[in-house]
Amino acid sequence: MPDYPEIFVLRHGQTVWNAEGRHQGQQDSCLTILGREQAAIQGQILADAGAGESRYVYASPQGRAWSTAEIALQPLGKTAVPDDRLKEVSFGEWEGLTAFDIDARWPDNRAAADRFLWHFTAPGGERFEHLRMRAKSFLQDLTGPSIVVTHGITSRVLRGLWLGLDIHGMADIEGGQGVVYHLSDGRQTRLDPAP
Repeated sequence: MPDYPEIFVLRHGQTVWNAEGRHQGQQDSCLTILGREQAAIQGQILADAGAGESRYVYASPQGRAWSTAEIALQPLGKTAVPDDRLKEVSFGEWEGLTAFDIDARWPDNRAAADRFLWHFTAPGGERFEHLRMRAKSFLQDLTGPSIVVTHGITSRVLRGLWLGLDIHGMADIEGGQGVVYHLSDGRQTRLDPAP
């Protein structure tokens, strides 16, 4: 297993396109009211977990992740550094489309691909190896405990690499909005809000 520093990983809060079931990729839509609440909850989770001790904070520069970072980092008094390597996978021609739209235009695609691998099969989109390379480059550049605000698929690849998983292992990693994943001592812990 690779020896990377401790990290706290956040996915952005719910967006308008999330609520509509649209694939965002490297396009963007605004956080919903629920998304802003999720980001605030993530901030409390970080504070409760002692993440304020993390020396470094990075975020995808895409609007939804950046807005999440601004809200979630308020309780810690921290500001993120933008890093393009944390952007979401590009969905190419699928960006802005719902699963229904995609299935109608490319009827054989969803049935032919594993659910996780499917994200890397969009016409004109980014392939797994490219996302893996940029996520690995990001992890290799970390020099200490860090908070990382990113996106759903990028988060799974990033956490999978940290855990030493292959692509099939990454397919089984859980996701979710409004939670924080703490990776330390060779394992991942999902941090949920206090009841």
